[in-house]
Amino acid sequence: MQRITSATVANLFDIAATRRIEQAAAANLPAHTLMQRAGLAVARLAMAIAPHARTIWIACGPGNNGGDGFEAAAQLQQRGFLPIVTFAGDESRLPADAMASLQRARDAGVIFAPTPPATYGLAIDALLGIGATRPPETVMAEWLRQMHSTAQPVLSVDVPSGLNADTGISSASAHSDAAASRFCITFLTLKPGLFTAHGRDATGAVWFDDLGCGNGIAEPPAARLAGMPTTAPRRHASHKGSYGDVAVIGGASGMAGAALLAASAALHAGAGRVFVGLLDPSVAPVDFAQPELMLRDADALNLSGMTAVCGCGGGTAVRSVLPRVLATAAALVLDADALNAIAGDGSLQQQLVSRTRRGKPTVITPHPLEAARLLNCTAADIQADRLAAARKLASRYGAIAVLKGSGTVIADSSGTPPVLNLTGNAALATAGTGDVLAGMIGAALAAQQSPFEAAHTAVWRHGQIADTWPADAPPLTAGALARQASG
Repeated sequence: MQRITSATVANLFDIAATRRIEQAAAANLPAHTLMQRAGLAVARLAMAIAPHARTIWIACGPGNNGGDGFEAAAQLQQRGFLPIVTFAGDESRLPADAMASLQRARDAGVIFAPTPPATYGLAIDALLGIGATRPPETVMAEWLRQMHSTAQPVLSVDVPSGLNADTGISSASAHSDAAASRFCITFLTLKPGLFTAHGRDATGAVWFDDLGCGNGIAEPPAARLAGMPTTAPRRHASHKGSYGDVAVIGGASGMAGAALLAASAALHAGAGRVFVGLLDPSVAPVDFAQPELMLRDADALNLSGMTAVCGCGGGTAVRSVLPRVLATAAALVLDADALNAIAGDGSLQQQLVSRTRRGKPTVITPHPLEAARLLNCTAADIQADRLAAARKLASRYGAIAVLKGSGTVIADSSGTPPVLNLTGNAALATAGTGDVLAGMIGAALAAQQSPFEAAHTAVWRHGQIADTWPADAPPLTAGALARQASG
């Protein structure tokens, strides 16, 4: 059994591939083996989560997910706990393995009750697994609401009920409630939906057990967890030219702060020199708080040897500089208003595609609404399948696509599986943090990392700063985030 963390390196498999892997594993084992192993794994994790619990409520559904719950109940009963099972289903329609585990639970003396116990130390959600295609029905929905509205921990079996294992979209409103702590143990494969969209909120801490079937998987992954990026230490015999020049272009009238945040992040992330081409000519020619930043007229910057970060606070003014930026920047990060301008202008879209076809390193960093504009759809469409949206962005524009949000997705146009990032939390849900990320990616590009590596390095570090921000410290602002970008 393995705890999944932001440092985990692993492949993620969709529902179809998981089904094939399960069928292949079952074909080489005695009947009922996988369910017995899964139930034992659930019981072991339950005992670790709530070792002093007396009563454990196990809500079981009508399929094999419920069978895993029955099996866990039998194991817990044999170990001196008091599992109480509520069953939402028709016993006569249970799959064969689930029926066998139901009988094992009864033989072990497990209590079956029509309603949940009044008090319990842990709730186990074994209602719906990866095969569920409809929202939880009335009784299941009520049980989910109940278990997620108390202070007791909740352990989900394979996936939280109602969560789409491919997309992370949840049909169970209970997942938005505040349980004290949440856990999920998933079997055979790690599923992408556990780590993006609603997945992180629904699952809490994720544990993985391959049920002894981890070797020899031939299925192609749908995505991957790339773990913590590795960065080489700086050589002693290096200088500012070794780490490249970043030019931040943005900061239209009233929005200079966005460009300065991106520039500060690039500076603290290690860029050799950072220039700021503000689109508001009224701004003072120096930032006295950060004199290392060199403020210039955007039109005067020679971008042919620079990494440009374009769009942060750019407003509509950024439209006029984009043709030159797209044509001349040695490497490029497009964010915010630059993306909005490109989304509304076919000629700029063609320039972007032409640029990436020439092999010019380019990263785009949309949030869901900006991604929707680039793909001519709605933000809800983007969030409905974030992996597919990121792949489509990368394919259409030829750039590395960083689709921001819970479980940020990084995709390229080669067809290789996208990366899901596991760092970050709601502390990043504040103005300016996206500008900081753009600057951090720019610094990594300027240091000659490949576009994909630069995106991965910056996204991971950006989230890790939030994850390690002290709980007793003041709230994490974008300015503080930028100052921590060095790693």
